[in-house]
Amino acid sequence: MNLIERAKNIILKPKEEWTVIEQEQTSVSELVTSYLVLLALIPAAAAFLRFGVFGFGHMFGPSIEWGLKQAVVSFVATVGGAYLSAWVIDALAVNFGSTKDFRKAMQLVVYSYTPMMLAGIFQLIPALSILGIVGLYGLYLLYLGIAPLMKTPEDKVTTYFVVSLLVIIVIYVVIAAILTSVLIGGGYTNPMMMR
Repeated sequence: MNLIERAKNIILKPKEEWTVIEQEQTSVSELVTSYLVLLALIPAAAAFLRFGVFGFGHMFGPSIEWGLKQAVVSFVATVGGAYLSAWVIDALAVNFGSTKDFRKAMQLVVYSYTPMMLAGIFQLIPALSILGIVGLYGLYLLYLGIAPLMKTPEDKVTTYFVVSLLVIIVIYVVIAAILTSVLIGGGYTNPMMMR
């Protein structure tokens, strides 16, 4: 699997690409190491540069520590969120007449995350962060991929999509909140308060 070709195809011709993906026997570990981790580094690196190097959004200017914490939150929320979302989507499959297959659920989630991960570059510059909204295109990709990957009957695709979407949002928000609380909440000391 070529990362650039896959990302381009899933964005530009998703219906055809989901058919190709459905035929693949890519293992979860290969999918994670050769696609998810590499693309998850984009928003993580952008967060590090934004907060750690340029100091945007931080009242005391650049802070390597702050940038690293932001990058870790972004990376772990993306990768962990993908695993947990795939696990839940797979667990829900039988409720929607779909095939229970964690590998296919993971493909569905990871490739649907593509626009969000690529759009993560926009957080590098605060004025461009609104462009991150293009990451919402991943919702359309998720919708298109449910039927071919999970073998969902047409009459249940929309319901399965809505439930899957809610699960992904909740999981991502919870993971990000926990990580932010643990890594950022009590971990940053205000230099102005130190005496």
